[in-house]
Amino acid sequence: MANLVNLESVSKSFGVRPLLDGVSLGVAEGQRIGVVGLNGGGKTTLLEVLAGISEPDTGRVSQVRGLRMAVVTQRTELPAGSTVGDVVLERYGAEHEWAADARVRSIMDGLGVTALGLEKATANLSGGERRRVALAAALTGELDLVVLDEPTNHLDVEGVRWLADHLLNRKIAVVVVTHDRWFLDTVASVTWEVTGGRVEQYEGGYADWIFARAERARLAATAEEKRQNLARKELAWLRRGPQARTSKPRYRVEAAEALISDVPEPRDSVELQAFARRRLGKTVLEVEDASLTVGDRTLLDHVTWRIGPGDRIGLVGVNGSGKTTLLKLLGGDREPETGRRIQGKTVSLAHLRQELDDLPGDLRVLQAIEEVSGRVVFGKQELSASQLAEKLGFPASRQWTPVEDLSGGERRRLQLCRLLMAEPNVLLLDEPTNDLDIDTLQQLEDLLDSWPGSLVVVSHDRYLVERVCDTIVALFGDGQVTHLPGGIEEYLDRRAKSLEKAGGDRKPGNGQAAAPKKSAAEQRAAQKELSRLERKLDQLHAKEEKLHAALLAAATDPTKLIELNTELKAVETEKEEVEAQWLETSEAIE
Repeated sequence: MANLVNLESVSKSFGVRPLLDGVSLGVAEGQRIGVVGLNGGGKTTLLEVLAGISEPDTGRVSQVRGLRMAVVTQRTELPAGSTVGDVVLERYGAEHEWAADARVRSIMDGLGVTALGLEKATANLSGGERRRVALAAALTGELDLVVLDEPTNHLDVEGVRWLADHLLNRKIAVVVVTHDRWFLDTVASVTWEVTGGRVEQYEGGYADWIFARAERARLAATAEEKRQNLARKELAWLRRGPQARTSKPRYRVEAAEALISDVPEPRDSVELQAFARRRLGKTVLEVEDASLTVGDRTLLDHVTWRIGPGDRIGLVGVNGSGKTTLLKLLGGDREPETGRRIQGKTVSLAHLRQELDDLPGDLRVLQAIEEVSGRVVFGKQELSASQLAEKLGFPASRQWTPVEDLSGGERRRLQLCRLLMAEPNVLLLDEPTNDLDIDTLQQLEDLLDSWPGSLVVVSHDRYLVERVCDTIVALFGDGQVTHLPGGIEEYLDRRAKSLEKAGGDRKPGNGQAAAPKKSAAEQRAAQKELSRLERKLDQLHAKEEKLHAALLAAATDPTKLIELNTELKAVETEKEEVEAQWLETSEAIE
């Protein structure tokens, strides 16, 4: 298999710091390469040198003759005075040329470009919309190789899956820098780690890379104990989860099992929930009969939603569905038009917003963190301000950097450090993974594993949501907050069915009789039944947690253990039946 691009002894430095030092590698036909590494470690530089955007200081970059390559970096600019249609459909003449191409239509729909409007001026687009337009323009061409820098940053969960499926089906070569671990594990057949000026190469995606790192740390038995433990803990979670989570398990299963044999579960949910109840009491955050509109759209329609002590909730929905607005309602920054918001008396709430809060520019990084507190406790783990800063990407050499000199990503991490140092017991996190590299993400997840409080996360990073949350809820645009027992996979399935149904409704004469539309009264009755079942599931979940705690307390009483275990099995059976009813009712509503 011929190489499309070759790098031979390539070096590139900024100032005195070498980002690439004598790197030699190649990109073969059809190869899908994920690029990982620390922020500022040289990932983007590698992509720009490989793509010919930036010249190396020494060495040689060669491309096969006639290479068809598209590049979308974080610095991609759109032509001045252009419209969305001008950029995306530049290579097409008349409208019928692209309208007849199913692939082009799929790209425009999958990346949300059609919804923007082809006549809209690119000057009026947000940063995320501009990135999506640039990505769509790149993918519509006939390609041998596509080079992408953080393509998932402005996509929702559904868009991330669409992009992964598209790249797999195209059979083209891909080089992609990404911190989205689900995307990396799904798409990449090879992983490049940029570290210390070198590029280490591994077969497989994220799961394989994590195993290789953990194995390397075990064999070397180096002093990097913290990194080793985190890699082993991450591997343990990967191995114990559903096989769908690691669809390419090429590493040796026996070696993986031996490596994680003494690693406990990522978190003790029963212990954390008990701790959370002691800190928070019964009432945490609730909205009762709440209605909320954004413009002419109804976000909530007389919704009652209760977040209990120790609940760890992931909130999903398409871009623009109102996730950020709902977090603002929970955080007290928005008032409902009907109903009310209730906050428990012992709640200490922290809200990580997508916007950067004001930071003290006259202080240095460590001083800005210590301004909040000198030490913080996460469950049984106590950290100093300096230790927390290091975990979240500020090594000792950066902790005395003036805040005003930080990049946008570093300011985001500093905001997260200050938020956690306040020791809140309720966290609202809006896209917390933006600007975090994989190592820092692992550190954040490790902190959240031992964090005893209630948590609501909005994130396009499917891996993080599945890793730190126990419950998934969704906004489908029907004015409700819908609980999804099947998690993100159920959300994607329901969205796919909804889009398929909408497409079918728009195509008359497809040979299938339309299902009779339910009356408004039937819809209300079904929705009422769905709400009842959700309340019942919440009650059964709470009862199940109490029984787990009681089993723990009765460890030395065999008679009591048998009694509690019988009761727990009955609750679990009833819960399965109610979940089945819930699924049946929710499908009926659709």
